[in-house]
Amino acid sequence: MSNFLLYDQHEHIVTLTMNQPDKRNPLTGNTAADEFTDAAARIGADSRVRAVVITGAGSAFSAGGDIRVMQQQAGPDVLPTTIREDYRRGVQRIPVALFNLEVPVIAAINGPAIGAGLDLACMCDLRIASEQAKFAESFVKLGIIPGDGGAWLLPRVLGMARAAELAFTAELIDAQRALEWGLVSRVVSQDRLMEEAIGLAQRIAVHPPQAMRMTKRLMREALHTRLDTLLELSAAYQALAHKTPEHAEAVNAFLEKREPRFE
Repeated sequence: MSNFLLYDQHEHIVTLTMNQPDKRNPLTGNTAADEFTDAAARIGADSRVRAVVITGAGSAFSAGGDIRVMQQQAGPDVLPTTIREDYRRGVQRIPVALFNLEVPVIAAINGPAIGAGLDLACMCDLRIASEQAKFAESFVKLGIIPGDGGAWLLPRVLGMARAAELAFTAELIDAQRALEWGLVSRVVSQDRLMEEAIGLAQRIAVHPPQAMRMTKRLMREALHTRLDTLLELSAAYQALAHKTPEHAEAVNAFLEKREPRFE
């Protein structure tokens, strides 16, 4: 039974809601890593899913790490090797699970996204923020580093200069500044946040799902692959795409001047 993540599916769209609002939806000290990993596996195995929305219950998107867990880890009885394994078997499984998802993922950021919470938003492909959202890469303020992959994620979203400013100052920025910096693609009122996020997911879900999955995979591979290697992969994917029923339906619908139907 889920203790942290609510899984809701409506037609082709899955909404994942972090549901520990009393603790501001932390990603450590609970079952978050297990449940995100399980949810990603469930989505990956369900060909009906075409888009995912991640949000938080209550006033926060995610406060990141649980401070009480950090206090325990700082105790004299906890070995550094134990902490290392806790990270590897815990929160570090979340970016791997989300990165490997082939369907687009949208973060609907309803409130503060702090530390690992900001990094979680960066694990998503698209980010929409409410006016109440705030962001901070606050690890150094607590004397720790972004142990969840934030040093890899944030520069790829913001560029090195903006990412360094956030990580080195640990300062809080509001939703408008996040929009100006390109951290989010739009800012909406709190009461319209989920409507906007689901609407974006629906605009994604109308397209051929196999082509969408391959497009996302190519964009992910492009983050760490040479151009010639990516072109070879693109040629292979394109050969597959040309032979899908979805491609045939899209071409026929275009020529017949009607809306395509993708089953």
